Amino acid sequence: MSEFIDLETQDGVRMPWNVIPGTKQESTNSVIPVSAIYTPIKPFPTMPLLPYSPLRCRTCRAVLNPFSTVDYAAKIWICPFCFTRNHFPPHYASITDDNLPAELFPQYTTIEYDSSLEKPSTPPVFIFVVDTCMIEEELSYLKSALSQALGLLPDHSLVGLITFGSFVHVHELGFSTIPKTYVFKGSKEVNKEQLLEQMSFFLNKPKPTTGVIAGPRDGLSAQSIARFLLPASDCEFTLNSVLEELQRDPWQVPADQRATRCASTALSVAASLLGACVPGSGARIMAFIGGPSTEGQGAIVSKSLSEPIRSHKDLDKDSAPHFHKAVKFYEGLSKQLVHQGHVLDLFACALDQVGIAELKIAVERTGGLVVLAESFGHSVFKDSLIRVFQSGDHELGLSSNGIFEINCSKDVKIQGIIGPCASLEKKGPLCSDTVIGQGSTTAWKMCGLDKTTSLCLIFEIVKKEIPDATVQPASNQFYFQFLTYYQHNNGQMRLRVTTLSRRWIAGTGSIQASLNDLIAGFDQEAAAVVLARLVSFKMETEAEFDPIRWLDKSLIHMCSRFGDYQKDSPSSFSLSPRFSIFPQFMFHLRRSQFVQVFNNSPDETAYYRMILNRENVTNSVVMIQPSLISYSFHSSPEPALLDVAAIAADRILLLDSFFTVVIFHGSTIAQWRKAGYQDLPEHQAFAQLLQAPRDDSDTIIKERFPVPRVVVCDQHGSQARFLLAKLNPSATYNNEGPLPGGDVIFTDDVSFEVFLDHLQRLAVQ
Repeated sequence: MSEFIDLETQDGVRMPWNVIPGTKQESTNSVIPVSAIYTPIKPFPTMPLLPYSPLRCRTCRAVLNPFSTVDYAAKIWICPFCFTRNHFPPHYASITDDNLPAELFPQYTTIEYDSSLEKPSTPPVFIFVVDTCMIEEELSYLKSALSQALGLLPDHSLVGLITFGSFVHVHELGFSTIPKTYVFKGSKEVNKEQLLEQMSFFLNKPKPTTGVIAGPRDGLSAQSIARFLLPASDCEFTLNSVLEELQRDPWQVPADQRATRCASTALSVAASLLGACVPGSGARIMAFIGGPSTEGQGAIVSKSLSEPIRSHKDLDKDSAPHFHKAVKFYEGLSKQLVHQGHVLDLFACALDQVGIAELKIAVERTGGLVVLAESFGHSVFKDSLIRVFQSGDHELGLSSNGIFEINCSKDVKIQGIIGPCASLEKKGPLCSDTVIGQGSTTAWKMCGLDKTTSLCLIFEIVKKEIPDATVQPASNQFYFQFLTYYQHNNGQMRLRVTTLSRRWIAGTGSIQASLNDLIAGFDQEAAAVVLARLVSFKMETEAEFDPIRWLDKSLIHMCSRFGDYQKDSPSSFSLSPRFSIFPQFMFHLRRSQFVQVFNNSPDETAYYRMILNRENVTNSVVMIQPSLISYSFHSSPEPALLDVAAIAADRILLLDSFFTVVIFHGSTIAQWRKAGYQDLPEHQAFAQLLQAPRDDSDTIIKERFPVPRVVVCDQHGSQARFLLAKLNPSATYNNEGPLPGGDVIFTDDVSFEVFLDHLQRLAVQ
């Protein structure tokens, strides 16, 4: 695995197939599509930042890269994608074999250009959209978290505030004499024109008769914008006093009804306000929602408590009356936000569902952040919110206004991207007819992106004929180039260019030799993550799709193609070390919350999938197959098998499943802890043993967003379920005889051994 991780530290790319199946047939037989998981703005300490504009090919617009062929005498370079001969411009005149520009150095396959001579003047913009329909306690938690966040904002950033309940209140922060708000009815749609009219934007400056109204350049005065969006340093006092005096929604809620909450109208007002005042700048709408939306176009449930909020069963049976209307509304909102270049972040804190399943499209297309917790007082929410604005080692590196483009060799086409981006509908010869995710384009908009945002790019190999075996193929390399044009969080516009080359093999020579080549370049972690994103995507878009059957068929095909066995003899079956953990990943993926929706609400499922679709390979693997570390007096901390046999009375286990971190004390350890042995000076070693997993979990929490939930529990305690649910049930209540760990899992699920047994039997047929 280490060489794939090295490739990732050089280019931020992980591919399931690092030797590519070279023809359409070969790649279909290989089950997992040719794909890549790419982190566009992953920070690299050694990457050069060039202070000039990139040199582009005049035909295909690819950027000059280390794989270009250069003729130093004639001052010409040949593009590896379209083979066009391009002349170097005059300022490259001194180029020679020993005097190369940085972009031709073989080790700089990823490089960044800073072509903005002057810094753009637009500061970052944050508009807080705050729900007031909640109990006093929750509201006070939220208010204190918000005032803490305000203190962390950059001084020059612009801030706005909208609160909502039965009505939407837009606060005029620029009017500091008395608090002043503009009120909109929650059940009524407000378009941009009506909004500007009602908020008296045209009092001093008449409305332009033609054209689109967009910011100070097109028809709005800077003074009228500054009434609602002010620099953080100017309005901190006003904002804090508004927040302090913020009351819960005053309208009475009958006992048999839900509160009137018009979240969709508030978000629509926020989007229109930003679209009118600061189009095209890096602006974020940060929505804090504390319950289900019951009013307006995006309502997810009626006000009557006799109607339950939709479940997975309702969605399957198509009996969720509000779902499609709300999704349609948020799809329209996402198009508006993508067009304006703005981001929607969602912080949903409630014991009930709030409508993440409907909002998912708007958050994901704009590259927004999402945090789900059960209360605004919970550390998951509070710490995550602080992380958004934190600077220093663990900052998120929020960037904005990204445009992502792909260029690749002519035998490769792009099916689409699964991840936080929106298609820019730029069709071309590189687009495949089959569309997966955001497809039919070679350019995507990424309104918001950060240091870890990762896209899953899915390609199709279209090369049909197998070349004549006597002719040596001159270039058996496929080339890929990824261009990310984005606004860095210091305000500069930058272009990140990553160019890759991967060897392809086709059916020349022996079949076994080409299989061995494919196996040697197989990255099983990346493959598991690509399948997880694919299966989540298919579950959301294909009716009557059976995920378990699809994953099982894929795994059996893989094993019968790449396994080593004699026909019809399961005992002879073996897999190369490159494939050996893959069945284990599939076993855990089948049991994971991405595939098993039972016991999860549609909101939780949408939340888990949104995070899976934006995380890199290492983090996604932890979501699919959690890591387990064991601490005991007998040995230093060591990885343990994710199996019920890992539980022992004298051990502490640390389980990291990305969303939760569980510290599990064996029964003896728990008894000693309750007896207070760790406080006695002679039991120093026991105190250290208890502290070690806490220190390790703190390290995990520091680097992760959203901040995971920490569960500290004891063997046989109720919270132990967080660990037991993730373990392989090798010992269940059906087993005969005593068990080493002394713990059983009450389940009828098959264990990994039985799963592997069936797999071997089916693969050798």
